[in-house]
Amino acid sequence: MNMELSRRQFMKGASVGIAGTTLGALGFGDIEEALATSIRPWKLANLTETRNTCTYCSVACGIIMYSKGDLKKGEKAEIVHIEGDPDHPTNRGTLCPKGAGLLDMVHAKTRTLYPQIRKAGSDTFERVSWDAALDRVARLLKDDRDKNFVAKNNDGVTVNRWLTTGFLAASATTNETAFVTYKVVRSAGMLAFDNQARV
Repeated sequence: MNMELSRRQFMKGASVGIAGTTLGALGFGDIEEALATSIRPWKLANLTETRNTCTYCSVACGIIMYSKGDLKKGEKAEIVHIEGDPDHPTNRGTLCPKGAGLLDMVHAKTRTLYPQIRKAGSDTFERVSWDAALDRVARLLKDDRDKNFVAKNNDGVTVNRWLTTGFLAASATTNETAFVTYKVVRSAGMLAFDNQARV
């Protein structure tokens, strides 16, 4: 390869190289990183850090939630910042667009914060307690299972099936939680069992 290089071009290139090397040797090479390091602690100072799992999909990315308000002093905690957990093996600090928007979901005015029930014939939802909601779910499941449980098929073979109810599990849970969920659902006789990872 034949390259034409004048004395002037050589001097300009050498001068720029020497200037860059000098700045780096004097400690200015990492100025952006140093600036970011000095600002970051102030952004999240005096906040409570809580590690959690993103709720959107089956990937189960790790997140860090930062909240204001000391619960020990009786203050209500308010989440003010959410970011990816750099120590989490799944996402290593990164989040998809949905995960990056978790803070908006937390503070959304349309987010359901308590159980509600709509009675037959009504066009409005009523707020109920968690105990009432869980009792109602348990009662409806028990009634449906008692009514529709199939112990034996037409040939007299024991099948223990409950075909009228299904279960959709959360896929962003631990292996232990998933195992217990599987055992409970299958022992109840449900065949329609899936999780949100495939939905």
